[in-house]
Amino acid sequence: MKIIKDVQAMKQISASEKSQGNKIGFVPTMGFLHAGHLSLVRESVCQTDCTVSSVFVNSAQFAPHEDFEDYPRDLQKDLDLLEEAGTDYAFIPKAKQMYPDGYKTYIEVHELQERLCGQTRPHFFQGVCTVVLKLFNIVAPDLAFFGQKDAQQSIILKRMVRDLDLDVQIEVLPIIRDKDGLALSSRNFCFNKRQRQAALCLSRSLRLAQKKITAGEIDAAQVLQTIRAEIEAEPQARIDYAEIVDTNDLLPRETIHKGDLIALAVFIGKVRLIDNLIVD
Repeated sequence: MKIIKDVQAMKQISASEKSQGNKIGFVPTMGFLHAGHLSLVRESVCQTDCTVSSVFVNSAQFAPHEDFEDYPRDLQKDLDLLEEAGTDYAFIPKAKQMYPDGYKTYIEVHELQERLCGQTRPHFFQGVCTVVLKLFNIVAPDLAFFGQKDAQQSIILKRMVRDLDLDVQIEVLPIIRDKDGLALSSRNFCFNKRQRQAALCLSRSLRLAQKKITAGEIDAAQVLQTIRAEIEAEPQARIDYAEIVDTNDLLPRETIHKGDLIALAVFIGKVRLIDNLIVD
């Protein structure tokens, strides 16, 4: 695995790979990697000729009061894991190259970015779309791999790709969970033992929702009531949102349809977790 720190060098490598007819796969990350990230890398290795993985903690998606400085970092461990998973190039750009002095350009996907997570993090998806578009322009991937845990992010990025006629295909892979059901997240390390147990209320509420739907319940309000009751029974949990939405426009559903998204954001102590499922 080669480590690339310069934007122009990464562009030249991508151009060279493409000139040889190689298909480039790309896995953008903010580091502090876990099995979910590595599942994306392995899928890229399977589907493409050359895999690029980036590690960049994107300041543009953090509000001033959020945890940018405290976001977990362990670059050497990340590099070891990326190499083991089969990454060909680890792209680690400097913040000054990604956002040089005088930087003024940001990308927005209106309406979609204002729903779900955008209700309480209005800055977030502008930062995500901006950095992902920049990374796409630098790496020039044929395929880019994202996880279903960030469902709204994937929906928004797919719309950005479509609206801007970008030559990249986005692949969304299933959520990777611990054996007890907790969706893997870089923020899980922040929990003490009690909080780790409390966090299970998210996945538990989603299982109850799926069970209720499988039994024939299609009233979204009834299913959401089940979800909220399960989460609110946990003293350390505080709901940011719990919604059932159409995956096309992220608007709330009154009646549940196959393929709808049940999306949660819940605070466990000071840590905000997201989780979701696609209704089947």
